[in-house]
Amino acid sequence: MIKIQEKFKIVYNYSVYFIENLFDRGQNYFSYILDECGIQHNSKFLFFIDSNVAVLHPDLIKDIKFFFNSGNYKLADTPLIISGGEVVKNDFANVHSILEAIDKYGIDRHSYIVAIGGGAVLDAVGFAAAIGHRGIRHIRIPSTVLSQNDSGVGVKNGINYFGKKNFIGTFAPPFIVINDFNLLHTLSARDFRSGFAEAIKVGLIKDDSFFDFIEEHASELIDRDSEIIKQLIRRCAEIHLQHIAGGDPFEQGNSRPLDYGHWSAHKLEQLSNYRILHGEAVIMGMCLDAVYANLKGLLHEKEMMRLIHLSKKLEFKVYAPEMEVNNNKVKSGLLEGLQEFREHLGGQLTIMLLEKIGKGIEVHEMDEEFIMKAVSILKEND
Repeated sequence: MIKIQEKFKIVYNYSVYFIENLFDRGQNYFSYILDECGIQHNSKFLFFIDSNVAVLHPDLIKDIKFFFNSGNYKLADTPLIISGGEVVKNDFANVHSILEAIDKYGIDRHSYIVAIGGGAVLDAVGFAAAIGHRGIRHIRIPSTVLSQNDSGVGVKNGINYFGKKNFIGTFAPPFIVINDFNLLHTLSARDFRSGFAEAIKVGLIKDDSFFDFIEEHASELIDRDSEIIKQLIRRCAEIHLQHIAGGDPFEQGNSRPLDYGHWSAHKLEQLSNYRILHGEAVIMGMCLDAVYANLKGLLHEKEMMRLIHLSKKLEFKVYAPEMEVNNNKVKSGLLEGLQEFREHLGGQLTIMLLEKIGKGIEVHEMDEEFIMKAVSILKEND
């Protein structure tokens, strides 16, 4: 037997920018960012814009065209509109359409694909960019609180398949992430609030002082205080980047601390036919796991109630009928989430639970009886 072996590593420079009104015609923000990141003049760009963003920001396409007409870069064509929301991830035909555009406009591995939108659009476009020509550089411009503080600054892309969340996908870090706070002003109250869930999550798992900050400023967050919102998004993004750079960005191991509460959240979204938004499902999932941890003697009741009280103060529901596990039909649905979570990660089931706010502990099995009891307690506290 003969063996030849080499070891190599790839270094990523991961830049996240925070700005107000990226395409302001009186400023040169986008040009400055492209230059600072070493993007060559005459590079070609293809834009995809979330349909919801296009409606809420009717001048955006004109501003993008103005930038390219007066700058040193090439716009492949008028920015293309793509369906916003989870629907874009539920049909592979949408990815096929993105790939067709990549082919039609001659987008190659030295070109750039730019996605402006919520997390679902970023996921779908990022996935197409990752598989087109085996990888095209993509730039994310998240348009929601949730995507600016969580999915938009991650390294994952994916779509739903076989009725399972993110069954097809890639690990492909974006070339640049640009958080434009101006895009948040037109969000509905429900969509705006939904983004707080992922910030709460990183506080619970990574930083108790950040959880304290969210508790302290809950009223300002509901009132959409711009400075508090900016602080929340920046800190949340910072914690995500630190985690990505911390050792296992492509999830080769079993541990996924930033998926706290997600084993049930992903399933709740599906069971509700996506009536429940991702952030809303994450709140329910985290509360479910906090109550479960308390029942198992891992988490003090006071810590558990802090999460429930904060969730309600931020106007979240902590319970939905889809969480019920005493009906056989729905029981199989919610609890299937455990198996799907294990399959999605691979290997041993690993669930992050709380020992205290700011500190998690991994467990490798979940007791169905305690899950049922936890759901009942949440129903009483909703």
